[in-house]
Amino acid sequence: MEVLVASAIGVMTAAGLYLVMRMRTFPVILGMSLLTYAVNVFLFASGRLTVGAPPILTDAETYTDPLPQALVLTAIVISFGMTAVVVMIALGSYLGSNDDSVNDPPVDEDEEGVV
Repeated sequence: MEVLVASAIGVMTAAGLYLVMRMRTFPVILGMSLLTYAVNVFLFASGRLTVGAPPILTDAETYTDPLPQALVLTAIVISFGMTAVVVMIALGSYLGSNDDSVNDPPVDEDEEGVV
């Protein structure tokens, strides 16, 4: 079980980093979302991977730590807000310049010294 979760975290992180390094806004947004999901799974897995255990501290023999679950719920809300803001910024950039490229536009040699 741990190997499967660790592999899923690694694949999501690698795919997210690949998409973040693209030069278009939509893949960058998808990459940030994948990285957020990878961090959420990592936080959730840090609370002990047990099946059928209650997430509360009682006199049960096995339990799941409730703190990572609370952190993941908070991170989901924050990542949703962050994604909405980034989508609106990307949409405004696209509508303003008619291009969704992330890199800086090339500078003409004639305009280099002009401020």
